[in-house]
Amino acid sequence: MTTDVARIYADFQGVARLKAQARKDAQGALDEVARQFESLLLGEMLKSMRQASLGDGLLDNDQSLFYRDMYDKQLAIHMAESGGMGLTDVIKRQLGGAIPHSKKAAEATPSPSMAKEGVRSFVPAKAAGKAHPTAEFDSPEGFIRTLRPMAEKAAEELGVPAQALLAQAALETGWGRGVIRRTDGASSHNLFNIKADPQWDGDRVIHATLEVEAGLPVRKQAAFRAYDSFEQSFQDYVDFLKSNPRYREALQAGGDTGRYLQRLSAAGYATDPGYAEKVMKVAERIPVKNG
Repeated sequence: MTTDVARIYADFQGVARLKAQARKDAQGALDEVARQFESLLLGEMLKSMRQASLGDGLLDNDQSLFYRDMYDKQLAIHMAESGGMGLTDVIKRQLGGAIPHSKKAAEATPSPSMAKEGVRSFVPAKAAGKAHPTAEFDSPEGFIRTLRPMAEKAAEELGVPAQALLAQAALETGWGRGVIRRTDGASSHNLFNIKADPQWDGDRVIHATLEVEAGLPVRKQAAFRAYDSFEQSFQDYVDFLKSNPRYREALQAGGDTGRYLQRLSAAGYATDPGYAEKVMKVAERIPVKNG
C-alpha cells in the first residue's frame, strides 16, 4: 500500500501524517510503522558495520563523516521501502498485525553482508516454524569470549590463527548483531556468510546482500547457508576452505594472519577489494587469549 509518508530521513512531519493515516487505515499505518522500524534497525546494522571497520580513512573528517551518516540513514530507508530484508513482517507480528501468507513474505530473510561464491535458484528454507536457539552477544568482548573455543578448534584444523577467524566472523556479522535470520526470526548461525552453492544440501535462507561489481556496490538477493549451531558454522567454514583448491595458498600462510587474509581475499572469498585490510584491523584488536 502506498502512503504519503515522506521517504527522506530528515522529514519531521512524517509522524503527524502517520497518526492521521492511522485514524483512517489502521492496518496500512501498521505496515508503515513496521517499515519504519525496519529502516531504524537497518540503520543500526549499517552503523555496526561501519564501527566494525575499527577506524576512519586517512582523509575522513567531521564533514565527510556527517555526510556518510546522512547517506547511511537514507540508504536504510530506501532498503526498507524496496522490500527490506524480512524484518517488516516480523515486526508486524510482534505488534499484533496480521501477516499475509505470500510467497514474497515467505522468502524474505534479514542480514547484512559482502557475499561470496555462486548461488543457485532460491530454495525455501526448510527450518520455517522450527525453534533454533541463538546466542546473544551484548558486546565484542562477549562475542569473543563465547566463540573463541570454537574458533581455536577450527583454526587448529586449518593451521591458521584463531584471531583471523574471530575477526572475519566479527566483520561479517557486526560482532554477532547482524547474523542472518531465518523466516521465523531464528538465527541461521552463519558467522561467515557463506552462500548456499549447488553443492550445499542443507538449510538455506534468502537475504539482501551488497556485492562490489566494477568497483560499485550492487544490492542483490542471495541464498545463504543455515546451520543449527555456531559450532556447525565454524566446521563448515573449515570444510569449505579445505574443499576448495582456490584457497590452498591461503591455508599455506600458516600463522601469518595478514598473509592468510590477503591470500583468502585474492582467491575471491569476498568481492570487497578492501576485505583483507578490514578484517586485519579487527584482528589487531582481538587478544590472543580470553581475558
